Amino acid sequence: MGIGASIFLLALGAILAFAVEADISGLDIGVIGWILMLAGLVGLVITLSFWSTRRRTVVTRAQQPVAGTGYTEVREVRRDDVPPPPPPAYS
Repeated sequence: MGIGASIFLLALGAILAFAVEADISGLDIGVIGWILMLAGLVGLVITLSFWSTRRRTVVTRAQQPVAGTGYTEVREVRRDDVPPPPPPAYS
């Protein structure tokens, strides 16, 4: 859903639940507001949980002089913080 849409639902639900005093036959605006706030909260939690499980890559750069040439060698090492899953077992 995304953080923006979740915050929008939370705000809209809070406005409907706490600030609107309208009376519509067959609809309870307060309950609709609480439902929207709950949907926004669930969307926010799911979005943040997906963001926290993303893979992060650490990049390390090192420069070393190359003997006798006047040049420097740049080495770049990439590694994932989270190890990849094990390969599937063959039976």
